[in-house]
Amino acid sequence: MLTVLIADDEPYVVDLVRVTLEDDRLRVVDASDGEQALVVAHAERPEIVLLDVHMPRLTGLEVCRRLRAERAFATTTIIMLTAAAQSDDVARGLAAGADHYLTKPFSPIALLTLLERLMPEVTLWMPES
Repeated sequence: MLTVLIADDEPYVVDLVRVTLEDDRLRVVDASDGEQALVVAHAERPEIVLLDVHMPRLTGLEVCRRLRAERAFATTTIIMLTAAAQSDDVARGLAAGADHYLTKPFSPIALLTLLERLMPEVTLWMPES
C-alpha cells in the first residue's frame, strides 16, 4: 500500500486530497504545519508528499529542502500543492527539490492524472470507457 502525506493548514484541502486518493491501495496521512510534516514524513516514509507553500512554523519550500537533503527521501515524489502560482513561485518550488507544482484550486482529476504521470507504475484511477 502506498502512503501519501498531505501537508496543508487548510482542512478542506486535506479532506479533498483524502477523498480523491484514499482507497484500498493508497493511504493518506496529513500534517497541518511544516514541522509536523517533517515528523510525519519521518514516521510514515510516504512515497508521495504534497506540500502547501504557505504553512505555519515551516514553509513547504523549507520542508521540501529538508526532505531532499536526506538520503531516505531522495526518491520520494514531492509535489508543491499551493495557491502561490506566479512563475517565480514555481521556480522556487522546483529549485527546492519538488518534482512538480500543482496550483490551487486544483481539480481532483488533475491530481490523479499528475500522480499517475509521475509514478507510472501506480494505477490510481480507472476512467470509465
